[in-house]
Amino acid sequence: MRAVSWTTEVDRGLCMGSGMCAGLAPELYRLDDEGRAAPLRDRITPDERALDAADSCPAAAILVREGGRLIGPRP
Repeated sequence: MRAVSWTTEVDRGLCMGSGMCAGLAPELYRLDDEGRAAPLRDRITPDERALDAADSCPAAAILVREGGRLIGPRP
């Protein structure tokens, strides 16, 4: 049985650098030298904070997927 993991990415074209993601989930996201969000790892263990960060992003720039299926941001 394969362990469940999620992938997370930030669309740098959409990111406005609000820092919401880094504030909500500093273990998962950071602001880079250009002031844009970046995931600390592409693959993560399932973590509700990743979904909270995706939901809270004012630019909807954070995407969270499970096995290729988009699960965040949530509708």
